[in-house]
Amino acid sequence: MAQASGMDPLVDMEDERPKWDNKLQYLLSCIGFAVGLGNIWRFPYLCQTYGGGAFLIPYFIALVFEGIPLFYIELAIGQRLRRGSIGVWRTISPYLGGLGLGCFSVSFLISLYYNTVLLWVLWFFLNSFQYPLPWSTCPLDLNRTGFVQECQSSGTVSYFWYRQTLNITPDINNTGTIQWKLFLCLVACWATVYLCIIRGIESTGKAIYFTALFPYVVLTIFLVRGLTLPGATEGLTYLFTPNMKFLQNPRVWLDAATQIFFSLSLAFGGHIAFASYNPPRNNCEKDAVTIALVNSMTSVYASITIFSIMGFKATNDYWRCLDRNILSLTNEFDFPELSISRDEYPEVLMYLNATQADRLAQLPLKTCHLEDFLDKSASGPGLAFIVFTEAVLHMPGASVWSVLFFGMLFTLGLSSMFGNMESVITPLFDMGILPRSIPKEGMTAICFTLQSGSYWLEIFDSFAASLNLIIFAFLEVVGVIYVYGMKRNIFPQERRSSTQAGCRSPVYSCPSCPHCGSHQLLWLIYCTSTDRGGRIHIRKVV
Repeated sequence: MAQASGMDPLVDMEDERPKWDNKLQYLLSCIGFAVGLGNIWRFPYLCQTYGGGAFLIPYFIALVFEGIPLFYIELAIGQRLRRGSIGVWRTISPYLGGLGLGCFSVSFLISLYYNTVLLWVLWFFLNSFQYPLPWSTCPLDLNRTGFVQECQSSGTVSYFWYRQTLNITPDINNTGTIQWKLFLCLVACWATVYLCIIRGIESTGKAIYFTALFPYVVLTIFLVRGLTLPGATEGLTYLFTPNMKFLQNPRVWLDAATQIFFSLSLAFGGHIAFASYNPPRNNCEKDAVTIALVNSMTSVYASITIFSIMGFKATNDYWRCLDRNILSLTNEFDFPELSISRDEYPEVLMYLNATQADRLAQLPLKTCHLEDFLDKSASGPGLAFIVFTEAVLHMPGASVWSVLFFGMLFTLGLSSMFGNMESVITPLFDMGILPRSIPKEGMTAICFTLQSGSYWLEIFDSFAASLNLIIFAFLEVVGVIYVYGMKRNIFPQERRSSTQAGCRSPVYSCPSCPHCGSHQLLWLIYCTSTDRGGRIHIRKVV
């Protein structure tokens, strides 16, 4: 492995490379890219599914040994070599150019379908300005003598989502027609993205102040309101009560590591692109730890907010279940109206079961347990467009809360789109393939606006990124360790090893062993690739 000749990459791009106006713009851009829709509708679901507070243990272990080291590598190589994902890996070795191309391709595909989620959010956001909300009641049938039967059987929110929004077909084989209302929303979303990135980081850096900070304002508003609602305490208790038995399930640890990986947007190339606009001597080690911790704390903060509202929804559903049963008992046994309260219902039910069991058995009574309603979990679009949307209906001033909620989701998605677009555009600009005058909104994917669009999005989401990104991240580790070399230093004046700098492996006395298991390997990357100034040691090789 020979060292390439030529100019230092630090010098040949120092003058013409755009720069952030200030450090805050860069931090907010990385936070906006990392903190996305998954923090709102994926992390709370995992906490609920895997033992509440117990899930936080593997989550933060994965953050320390997987998330921060890999995240630090991406920031460091982007800042040091000042190129996009393709240029960075080609600079380290021409043989790694395919790695950068892979990250670029995945980001391109994700940009296509991620904006489809934004168009759904925009559609709900625009409909939120109506009173009453269009998903609060069923529409009238063709004869206008009653309500649509499908809506009555499925529920108003589910009917609005599947029939009036998606107008979904039975399966993917039936593609259906273009939904023009969704197509117009898709054009509006791409136009918004284009206006924000039209001048690169100069315009993105201005927009990020709003798109990155507005979600925290809305989350705080929802949290304050949610904590005042009945059932909020039950929701939070259910969320964070630890069940340590779940930690024996390997699936819990795998999902925790996966959540960290995708939550930080590792291997997309967006963070490499953002870091490439930094000064080469910026302390990216501190940035990596700060951004990763903010991202994780945002997930926890969002979980508290979401489940305070979910507890309120579960309590309302539980009360309605009791009220229906009480009404059945009142009609069957001729009790005076309002003579049975919710608190007295269990005692009355036990008394009737002991004295008139035959008549009681004939009634269509439902089993009502608050825990059963809290167990009804959902993730992804199901949480945002069905479960949480239904919860908002029970809140006073539902239209206002709906506007805030979907406005927050739109800004969250918009911030993530900035990173996705930088992952695509920056490498093309660096290689001179894409002139800066080319409109970036030309990547609109019309297939997602078909009646079968949700099926296509699910296919893209399942196969376009998940396994590919994990492979790319592994190749990034291999590239840094074996191609670049763990002990090589590009700064001739700073020939200190990581051991001299005081960074030692906590498990093995030899910090250069590359075969110590995945967790040890990540620790070695973190220790041996940095010095006290937070700089990664990379040299140009062929």
